[in-house]
Amino acid sequence: MKTLRVLTGITTSGTPHLGNYVGAIRPTVRASRLSHVDSFYFLADYHALIKVGEPARVQRSTLEIAATWLACGLDPEKVTFYRQSDIPEIPELTWLLTCVTGKGLLNRAHAYKASVDKNTAAGAEPDDGVTAGLFMYPVLMAADILMFNAHKVPVGRDQVQHIEMARDMASSFNHLYGEHFTLPEAEIEAHVATLPGLDGRKMSKSYDNTIPLFAPREQLRKLIMGIVTDSRAPGEPKDTEGSALFQLFQAFASPQETAAFASAFAEGIAWGEAKERLFERLDREIAPMRAVYDELMRDPARIERTLRAGADKARAIATPFTARLRHAVGLRPLDSVAGEGRTARTDKVATPTFKQYREADGLFRFKLLDARGTLLLESVGFESPREAAQAIARLRKEGAAALPGLGTQLQMQGPPQAVAEALAHFSENG
Repeated sequence: MKTLRVLTGITTSGTPHLGNYVGAIRPTVRASRLSHVDSFYFLADYHALIKVGEPARVQRSTLEIAATWLACGLDPEKVTFYRQSDIPEIPELTWLLTCVTGKGLLNRAHAYKASVDKNTAAGAEPDDGVTAGLFMYPVLMAADILMFNAHKVPVGRDQVQHIEMARDMASSFNHLYGEHFTLPEAEIEAHVATLPGLDGRKMSKSYDNTIPLFAPREQLRKLIMGIVTDSRAPGEPKDTEGSALFQLFQAFASPQETAAFASAFAEGIAWGEAKERLFERLDREIAPMRAVYDELMRDPARIERTLRAGADKARAIATPFTARLRHAVGLRPLDSVAGEGRTARTDKVATPTFKQYREADGLFRFKLLDARGTLLLESVGFESPREAAQAIARLRKEGAAALPGLGTQLQMQGPPQAVAEALAHFSENG
């Protein structure tokens, strides 16, 4: 019996490259084969609309990423593999979550803050060029996750905040309407491979230094031959540390192959020969998958059928769950009013809550939310969870009287009166 539900999505905004394969696609395909895991994999085409203004590119990327996942071994019979836009319940859930999410929470999102900071530095209006889509991105991501009550969401460290925000939204909804959502956890691989690109920097579309995963064999060789190296001559020992060639080779090779390559570096292998060895090793793993990929790309209708079938499987879960959520918030048939007497919320009183969490920087923080989940108070980072807990305990016991003493450890995010009223709840109720 499957006991763990894991969900992963890839934004359809570009062509998959070697970095995507090593860092995300290869490990998720391997994880999909675990007998105890119920895996959900989706193409995040709604998310692509936030950053891509070219319809043909979104469509092409959706096709390429779907074909890539299938060519790399994802079995749609054993997982739920779907396109985000084929699940109309997801935007509906986005709205339900929007109604319980404080604007202050979204103000703290890294992508939004980065845009505001960039505008401020340039002397522009803080929200210049910021779309509502960018601002609401964390809510859509939360809906992706919470719709299927995922337990684990594999993400990079830069995405941990979004999982914390999804937890906040789920908690706020559960607090108001009963327990409907599982609180997801971010799953960060301790050794996620980050590959260097053609210029030695991190392989990224934004740097235009990527190596397409399924580039034709000769194009792959040409790209690898163009990787930047230093001027050390043949016979001169070369460092593996910081070498893009070595890091790329290591990401695909066995420990024994890697050790032999390191020895060749120490012995002064010529850069041309090193690049040829790298090319042959990469092509050995990629070539069989490339053949499947090329076949799939010639038959888009086959991929479309696969995604439609995956959407049917996903909606078998999403449709009844959304009906339950609609009922919970009061979107109900009018002929169901008679005889109910009172709503499900009558016997449940919403109250303020403290939430303690750990950020990507390793520091511990907490926040105070009002009964609707609006952010009122936020702490600075503490070195240990005990320090954060002690500050919370003082606020619970002393109420607003503790604020002056805690001083610089707290940041007011809501009206002082609302903060005082929320804290009074704790001091009055023990």
